Amino acid sequence: MALVGELGFGSGTWMHSADPTEAEQQFVNSIEQWRESVGLENMVLLGHSLGGYLATSYAIQYPSRVSHLVLVDPWGFPERSQSQTEASSHKEVAKRPTPPRWVMAVVSVLSHFNPLAVIRAAGPWGPGLINRFRLDFQRRYEDLFDDDTVTQYIYHCNAQSPSGEVGFRAMSEGLGWAKRPMLQRVHLLPPKMPLTILYGAQSWVSSSSGEDVVLIRNQENTKVKLINHAAHHVYADQPHLFNEEVENICNTVD
Repeated sequence: MALVGELGFGSGTWMHSADPTEAEQQFVNSIEQWRESVGLENMVLLGHSLGGYLATSYAIQYPSRVSHLVLVDPWGFPERSQSQTEASSHKEVAKRPTPPRWVMAVVSVLSHFNPLAVIRAAGPWGPGLINRFRLDFQRRYEDLFDDDTVTQYIYHCNAQSPSGEVGFRAMSEGLGWAKRPMLQRVHLLPPKMPLTILYGAQSWVSSSSGEDVVLIRNQENTKVKLINHAAHHVYADQPHLFNEEVENICNTVD
């Protein structure tokens, strides 16, 4: 099984393209280069959020390398023109919470600067900012750590040169919409490729896009599942349920 780790985040390789197509391709190329380097013929490919968008793009370009595509609360699927009125026609969407304040803050900054510039500019006060604005990280891992390990990890992953953010900014517009929405291309996935989309039932990412994917492609090979009592970070909010779902998927692959 392979997890998509985005190029240019943390200690990842530098990327610099401001063109959305080129930026996306750089991310996809990095996945393929990694696959070649470790010698995998094919894999269960899982991507979360932006990683879900990139995993789908990779699977479209390299379908023979993906035995099962797993998307977790994927970003970048709906079209920006899709109005809130249309979205609210889905009863499930109407019950979903609005994006949390930190999401709105990040996407607001995103329109002018790289989203994590404030953390880098804060220098030694960066971890303190994360503690103040992302208390949810501490709560998610409080059973594992009773100190600032998680805060320090998040800080040092994002205190490097902002190459991954440059790529994300190139691919997004407005309040985090994708310039090249994946719903416009998901039909290019092979109909027989198994696809599972996992959403947090309380996530600010609407599962309505997953329902659209089911209608677009082969329904027999496309499944959408909600993980109860989980938000956007499904794997951290409900690790046991999440791991069980992923393990079951892996067990279906020969």
